[in-house]
Amino acid sequence: MKSLVLLFCLAQLWGCQSAPHNTGLGFKEVACDDPEVEQVALLAVDYLNQHLLHGFSHVLNRIDKVKLWFRRPVGVVYELELDTLETTCHVLDPTPPANCSVRQVTEHAVEGDCDFHVLKQDGKFTVFHSQCHSNPDSAEDVRKLCPNCGLLIPFNDTNVVRTVKAALDTFNAQNNGTYFKLVEISRALNVPLPVSTSVEFVVAATDCNAQEVTDPAKCNLLAEKQYGFCKASLVQKLGGEEVSVACKDFQKQPQPASANTAGPAPAVDQAAPAVDQAAPAAPSAGSPASLVVGPMVVAVPPGPPAHRTHHDLRHAFSPVASVESASGEAVGPPKVVQPGMAGAAGPVAPLCPGRVRHFKI
Repeated sequence: MKSLVLLFCLAQLWGCQSAPHNTGLGFKEVACDDPEVEQVALLAVDYLNQHLLHGFSHVLNRIDKVKLWFRRPVGVVYELELDTLETTCHVLDPTPPANCSVRQVTEHAVEGDCDFHVLKQDGKFTVFHSQCHSNPDSAEDVRKLCPNCGLLIPFNDTNVVRTVKAALDTFNAQNNGTYFKLVEISRALNVPLPVSTSVEFVVAATDCNAQEVTDPAKCNLLAEKQYGFCKASLVQKLGGEEVSVACKDFQKQPQPASANTAGPAPAVDQAAPAVDQAAPAAPSAGSPASLVVGPMVVAVPPGPPAHRTHHDLRHAFSPVASVESASGEAVGPPKVVQPGMAGAAGPVAPLCPGRVRHFKI
């Protein structure tokens, strides 16, 4: 009897080992570079960009992993792990991310790491889970490639705050029309040659005239938001400092009637030092903190850590809850090719990870 039991167990074990791959597992592995998988990945990155609150848009760099789950009674779910790269276009810039330049390694590139679950049902795609974070390239890697290139520094660095203030003051002084307020410090670099601080920041138009402002705190953002994006540098010279600034306006963005007329919550660190004025008293519990940055008072969103060197997707991205029953957001169906239908027979290539579209950090 014991021999029969042992023989039965060995047969069961052999059957498990020799079962066809992916049989009865509820999912199948699909090639990361499959045409439909790539289309779903592009839709997921579009979703990311549509929900970014701060910083710069991202583009797909590589598909790391993918599983195709079969959902009862109908539909399939793509479980994706994606690598993205930061572009030079701010999230408020209406330029399609596909038309934006990818931030290069010599500019201290930033890489995103995202997980998405995308439901395909009745020809429509719905994101019902998304989670992302991002990290800059290491300073060592940048220095190996470009010893004199700038490196990212925290937004609340004294030189950064001083550069932004000097640049915004210069811009408003040269502007004969609208007075602009700072909305967000988006990027800051410490450049060794020439010794300088380079910054990128977002401003918004107010109801004040630039040449008549006496109290910037009394200037209100326009109901129909008009944002601008500025690049500036403060160069250290023997005779003192030299500031240069260039700004461009984005298209006006109409707001719904229920929108907060104060504009989007600017991303300024709570640890940023006050400039020109003393910081206000601590706010009551439950209300956003405030501090003085440059020539005006801005609200500080709670949560993000101090001393950031970039807008981490963990905080800049408003993700979807990881619950399938939650109301996801449907995106239009792309032109698709059924998985496994393309390509001629040949040597079996690894399914994943997929190809690198730009460069790997």
